[in-house]
Amino acid sequence: MIVLAYLWPLAIVPLLVEKNDTDVQWHAKHGIVLMVAEIVMLAGFGVLTSLISLATFGLGCVLSMLAVFIWIAILAIHVGAIVLGVNGRRLLIPGVSEYASRF
Repeated sequence: MIVLAYLWPLAIVPLLVEKNDTDVQWHAKHGIVLMVAEIVMLAGFGVLTSLISLATFGLGCVLSMLAVFIWIAILAIHVGAIVLGVNGRRLLIPGVSEYASRF
């Protein structure tokens, strides 16, 4: 269930199924918080590259190639969170992970 907690929309499954396991519940909430943070970050990056592209006639296209590295970083965070979660630990990301404990 901890693996499902970090696979974007599939984080709802452990949240609904494992109501008695507090560790799985935390990982599911953390996965949802990460998903929302990543969507907001990617949307902001898209708006930023669009504005830069309009202002500089193409520099935003070069900047948008950095999106590949953003996706690699997102994948690395999720793999790290899965590995730590399966081993009974938690990946705490400053500014993001604190929201998993709030709801």
